Amino acid sequence: MELRDFIVTPIIILVVVLIAYTVRKRVTDPVTMRYYYPALMLKIFGAIAVGFIYQFYYDGGDTFAYHTHGSRHIWDAFFKSPEAGVKLLFSNGSYIEGFWDISDKIWYYRDQKSFFIIRIAAVLDLITFSSYSATAVLFAVISFCGGWMFFLTFYRKFPAIHKWLAVSCLFVPSIIFWGSGILKDTVTLAFVGVATYCINDLFIEKRFSMWRFVLLLFSIYVVSSVKVYIMISFLAAAIVWVFYHHFYLIKVPMIRILVIPFVVASCGGLSYLAINKVVEDDPRYSLKRIGQTARTTAYDIRFWTGKDAGSGYTLGELDGTIGSMVRLAPSAINVTLFRPYLWEVNNPLMLLSALESFMTLMVTLYVIARTRSKLFKYIQSPEVVFCLIFALTFAFGVGVSTYNFGTLARYKIPLFPFYFTALGLVLHRFEFEKNERMGIISQ
Repeated sequence: MELRDFIVTPIIILVVVLIAYTVRKRVTDPVTMRYYYPALMLKIFGAIAVGFIYQFYYDGGDTFAYHTHGSRHIWDAFFKSPEAGVKLLFSNGSYIEGFWDISDKIWYYRDQKSFFIIRIAAVLDLITFSSYSATAVLFAVISFCGGWMFFLTFYRKFPAIHKWLAVSCLFVPSIIFWGSGILKDTVTLAFVGVATYCINDLFIEKRFSMWRFVLLLFSIYVVSSVKVYIMISFLAAAIVWVFYHHFYLIKVPMIRILVIPFVVASCGGLSYLAINKVVEDDPRYSLKRIGQTARTTAYDIRFWTGKDAGSGYTLGELDGTIGSMVRLAPSAINVTLFRPYLWEVNNPLMLLSALESFMTLMVTLYVIARTRSKLFKYIQSPEVVFCLIFALTFAFGVGVSTYNFGTLARYKIPLFPFYFTALGLVLHRFEFEKNERMGIISQ
């Protein structure tokens, strides 16, 4: 924390609130208005809290590597030489003649995925005079916009469960905390929400417009540039959603049977092509190498970069093959969704993660117990299928490749809106049909 934080941050927050007030009528209605400001302010609180935790609890970390040891140097370069600032902002990790002394100070200069976050922070630093807290507030605003768009996507389809959707999309503690500051997870969470909104408008609701299409492509680019494995899970789930939605509209059983092979082949083929396209610049995540990548990442976090964290776990041996990953899938999904267990806690932040995991388990068991034998029937709607495919494949991916509870707590946040939304939709459909049988009108 510096003097500039105490001067600039309140001004930025005031400007954000005024802009939010100006646009609120365009993005809310009398029902959603009650969630608008609380969600925004909690995001801002979370962004600043992350800075305090990293400064006073961890004594450093990624968020400072992105800003203090990253974008701050680009900001300084802009004021010394605009040419240097522009060249650094658009560099590809190679040292630029005449400016090597500046780039040498940027910790993640050669890591293009991390440097992408530094670029975003550097652009925002031009507005905030490189105030860490003020830049973090603007990251929180980006995250809020993406979360709000995700919330609106499902609220407009299922307004009766607005409370459940608001909590699922906006008020999960991990989303507020880990999804608000100057972190990769903030950016990926935001633009997954934006992409969901655009796909729904373009391919489900058929409200085509060029700005939605461009925004979708931009969202895919941003997420792929930061964490390509998130986009792998998302594209596969989104393609299934679009095809299954149109298949679901077919009411004639014979036609449904006839088109099943086409739907399956189309989903599989397009998913394969889309995934190959997004990983072409990062072959570590190709089908041939993803098993080895998972092994390397898991063991690095568990036994090297995260060995001193005291919160490691293991699911079993990874030998670098897809087969070894698949064998661990049930354990990987379980660790991502429901662990750490309360008896595995060994530090305060881990306790908060364990309480959240415990609540996730309780909500899951409640939905299963409530719907019982009809659970499979209720998960067949296109939106539930979409959310569950993303949530479970992503849970599998991060669970099998992380091996550290502290890191996992951050990595897994993109699945929460999808997973809890799916549970809410299942429960809503069950209650709706129950009320119909009892002659109660549901809206």
